[in-house]
Amino acid sequence: MMQNTYSLVFQPTPEIVAEISVLKERLATKIGWYNSKNSLAHITIGEFVASHEQLAIITKQVTRIADSVSAVPVTLEHYGSYPNGAFFIAPNAISKQALVPIMKRFHKEIRFSITHKSVDPHVSIARKLTADKLIIANELFTSVAMHFLCEAVILRRFDVDAKQFEVIANFNFNGNTKMEVIQTSLF
Repeated sequence: MMQNTYSLVFQPTPEIVAEISVLKERLATKIGWYNSKNSLAHITIGEFVASHEQLAIITKQVTRIADSVSAVPVTLEHYGSYPNGAFFIAPNAISKQALVPIMKRFHKEIRFSITHKSVDPHVSIARKLTADKLIIANELFTSVAMHFLCEAVILRRFDVDAKQFEVIANFNFNGNTKMEVIQTSLF
């Protein structure tokens, strides 16, 4: 049974994806090639490994969850970094407060082992930068203000030849709040 690596992500609008690609190119002209240089802008929810049969089950679960989620506005407003050398754009506190519960809901309600879970929403610019290259990134990029409506979750499959994830499905947030059946008993 062949298995592939998949990821669930929030993806900004095509305009913001293009704008972030330009930022990545600017950084590359200063420091050369780096990890995540060619990755399209996204906010990771989680990654998992699954067979084709398992993916069909997961897809049904993602469809059900996405159907009940409402779109949320997101503002990406500052740069940051992690000790592991990641350099990223982070959302403001209000956007983070809206995204984290959605991320956690996917983690909880997908009945499958998610190998990597993220609850710190951010858009990676670069990964595994040395301390010197992080300094250059922080000097190059000082302010940012990007806005988009997060209205879907994207399913991506890792292409082993291209060494990049490719989008294979889009699940729109429909905001459907169905009445749950509550079992009661009469005394």
